[in-house]
Amino acid sequence: QLSDLSARKRALDDKRRTQQTLIEQQILAAYQLGQEKKLKMLLNQQSPDTLSRALVYYDYFNRARTEQIHAYRETIAELNALEPAIEAKAAELDTTRADLKRQQSYLAARQKERQTTLAALDNQISSRDQKLKAMQAEQDDLLKLLQAIEEEVVNIALPESYRPFHTRKGKMTWPASGKTLHRFGTSRDGSSLNWNGVVIGATKGSPVKAIHHGRVVFSDWLRGAGLLIIIDHGGGYMSLYGHNESLLFDTGDWVKAGDTIATVGNSGGRTEASLYFEIRKNGRPTNPSGWCRG
Repeated sequence: QLSDLSARKRALDDKRRTQQTLIEQQILAAYQLGQEKKLKMLLNQQSPDTLSRALVYYDYFNRARTEQIHAYRETIAELNALEPAIEAKAAELDTTRADLKRQQSYLAARQKERQTTLAALDNQISSRDQKLKAMQAEQDDLLKLLQAIEEEVVNIALPESYRPFHTRKGKMTWPASGKTLHRFGTSRDGSSLNWNGVVIGATKGSPVKAIHHGRVVFSDWLRGAGLLIIIDHGGGYMSLYGHNESLLFDTGDWVKAGDTIATVGNSGGRTEASLYFEIRKNGRPTNPSGWCRG
């Protein structure tokens, strides 16, 4: 808005300068013709036709000059009204900027507190058995959630224009750009539990994109997965995206392939920014590498 106001002011300044130049030219022309020209014509007794034409010309000239002066005054008035608006908008932006800086400082402090809390939690579950129990509890929570979703959402009806999920096998794009930190089926921290998906190391705040069209069936916090979003693609297929910094769609929303549905984070106990990504068929995990290319 400030940019638009400033552009309008520049346009009015250009208009004012043009009008000012025209008025100056008209005043100079009037001076050169001489203000006594009408009197000279009358005293010299020029022909009535010539005199009439000259008088009409002078009247036209004076009206044109009057109109230019009137338009010039209107431009000045508009400029005078515009400048306080620009000042007010600039002041509003300064206030907003100051508020954002305060919020940023507050969030930075909270983030530091969170890192301290995570470190304390890591110390509390430092033993191997405690970590294994915590991971098992998190996995159980996810399974319970998926079972609840399957009971609640049974074979959602996709629009006819949507291509079935299984026809895109091996052709879909990964939801985030980055290095694979943990692969499907490998051991989790050397325990008896395996990864049911992949963990992709990515820049914090970078986009997380839906791999296929479908409907959001969960968009909330879940222990161990942090901010989690789950999309039902129909035909028994679901994709899961965890550890996000923010979620951009709500439960019930429809998404298209390539839509940014979240941003990468480290919620849910991760110490570094990454995306946890799963694909499930009828509730059972399947290797995402068989579905996504690259």
